[in-house]
Order: sequence, then C-alpha cells, then structure tokens
Amino acid sequence: MKIHKVHFPNLNGIRCIAAFMVLFPHIEQIKKGLGLSRTVNFYPWAFGTLGVVLFFVLSGFLITYLLLCEQEEQGYISIIKFYARRILRIWPLYYLIVLLALFILPHVSFLNDKTLPTQSLLLDNVILYLCFLPKLSQDIPFISHTWSIRIELLFYLSSPIFINYLLVKKKALITIGIFTSITLIFLTQPSTLSVLYSFIQLYKIDCIFIGALFGFLLFKKNDLLVILYSKKIQIITYTTILVILTSNIKIPLLHFEVFAILFGIVILNLASNNNSILKLDNSIINHIGKISYGIYMFHPFIIYITIKILIALNWTSPIFHYVIPTLFTVLASHLSYTFYESFFIKKKKSFSVILSGENVSTKQL
Repeated sequence: MKIHKVHFPNLNGIRCIAAFMVLFPHIEQIKKGLGLSRTVNFYPWAFGTLGVVLFFVLSGFLITYLLLCEQEEQGYISIIKFYARRILRIWPLYYLIVLLALFILPHVSFLNDKTLPTQSLLLDNVILYLCFLPKLSQDIPFISHTWSIRIELLFYLSSPIFINYLLVKKKALITIGIFTSITLIFLTQPSTLSVLYSFIQLYKIDCIFIGALFGFLLFKKNDLLVILYSKKIQIITYTTILVILTSNIKIPLLHFEVFAILFGIVILNLASNNNSILKLDNSIINHIGKISYGIYMFHPFIIYITIKILIALNWTSPIFHYVIPTLFTVLASHLSYTFYESFFIKKKKSFSVILSGENVSTKQL
C-alpha cells in the first residue's frame, strides 16, 4: 500500500519554543527549592503552563490532520495501528523516566534532602504512575510533570474513534445523538458544571481540542484560512501574545483557552502558509524540536542535579544556572533520542498509513 506523505515546516521550531517555555520556569522553581534567589519571575505569566498548552495545541492540530488524511486515504482509521504508533513514541521514554524516578533515584544520596517531597513508594503511587495517572497519586520528585502525558493519552484514545465514526455519514447522526444525550445528562447533574470547569482548568484538555479544530480547518481547506493566513491577522496575533505576556494580563476564566486560539493561529501559519511572517526552520532549532519530548521528560532531575553541583562548586552566577542545566538537558535528550528512542520510532513506519516527520521531503496538502 502506498504511504501518503505529509510534511509541515517549522513544527520542530514550535516544539523547541514550547520545551524551553517549560524548562526555564522549572529552573527558577528548583532554584527556589534549593534556597537560591529568583532571577526571573515566570509565574505571573504562567509561562510553564503556557508551554504545555503550546504542546497540546500542536498535538491536537497535527494528530487530527494526520488522522483525517488517513481516513480519506483508506476510508477509515486503523485504530490499532494508531495506538501502536503512539505507544512506540510515548511509552519507552515515559517508562524509562518513571522507573528511574521510582526505583533508582530515591537511592542516590546526593538527590535526597529536605528540599524534596517525600519519596514514599506506596503501591498505589507506583500503580497510578505506571498507568499514566500521576495527578491522582502523591507527587514523586522528578516525574510530577508527567501529568500532561496523561492528557495527551486521553486525546489519543478518543480522537481516532471520534473521527472514524463522526465522519462516516451513515453513523454521524447516531454518534451526535448519543454524544448530545450523554452530555445533557451529565450537565444536568448537581455541581457538574463546577466539576467540569475545575477539570478543564486543571488539565487544559480543551486546549488540545482547540488545536484539533485548526487541524480540521486546514484539512477541509475552510474559507476561514484566507482570513487566518492574512498578514494583518498574523501581526495582530503575535502582537496580542506579546502584549498579554509583557503586561502581565490574566484573562478571567479563559486565559489558557485564549492563548490556545492564538497558538493555533501561529501553528496554522507556520505549518501551512507560504507567506508566514515568521520562519523557524533552522538546523539547530529543528534538532532541539526533534528531541523536545526528551527535554520535557528529562529536565527536572537534570536541572536539580546540575544546580546542586553548581552550588557545591560555589558557581553562583545566574548565567551558569541557566546555561549549564539547559546544555546538559539537551545533551541527555540528544543521547536518548539517538540511542534509545529512535529504535522505537523506526518501528512506527510499519504501522503507518500516513508518513510524517523530518524524513519527509515533500508536503502534500
């Protein structure tokens, strides 16, 4: 069977930016935990969370577009193959980091001091982390950030099923009817709206679906693209992002959702607009974006280790506290991608109907 090829430029550049948006605030967080003074205050902007939101929007955009291509190519989405591709990309590094944090790092005396939360290995904590449910368990040092992987997996579980059935005309009305009925029953329960809002605010899962909407618009070549591709809209979007961040504006109720929409416009233009006013294609940026999953997974304990070493060496300059942890995080992620993750990534091709990524030289839209 012929494999359809899809390549979007600049996506690794977006991943690179998102990775550093998460990494830098965590440097400040770990510095504070180790008794060092703050260099930059990222928290009024919720900068780290916005980095996760950017990852979520990109994931929703790309996964939705690729699934729609697969549905068009063969008339249906192979759900088992999709799950296999996601497992090969997500599970190996996730379980490596989780097992390391659960069973190895607690026994390294250099990493155990009063600045860290307790590392109790209760059976329920271990089981929940192994089942991608970290937010329901006690925070374990160096892996509490893996809550976002759980949200990604929820989207991965639902998106191929939703697209498979909703886009088949004969089943669309049935699917919509069932979904609407369940939603109405759910929303009429006491306190449901409050619980639902709290869940969305905590996990930002709606931001993935905002990204999915932009992927849908691109696939359908919706008339809105003409407006969203315009230089005026691009300038307004980038300016709005900068103004909100630099002015320390907190948008009531929908702060992250507004950013998700703005990020969606940015991603849409960078990925598919030949007249994008911003370009992120660069060999270094591309490589950092390619290994960004490793950067996200490795960064907490590498930052902690390197800053503790810098304190022991009496290297107190904030420059060292940013440059050295960042370099070692990138190095560890590069080695992980080259010698560990790539082994599993190569196996994804046998489960692929749509080929995407850095090895695709042509873009087919």
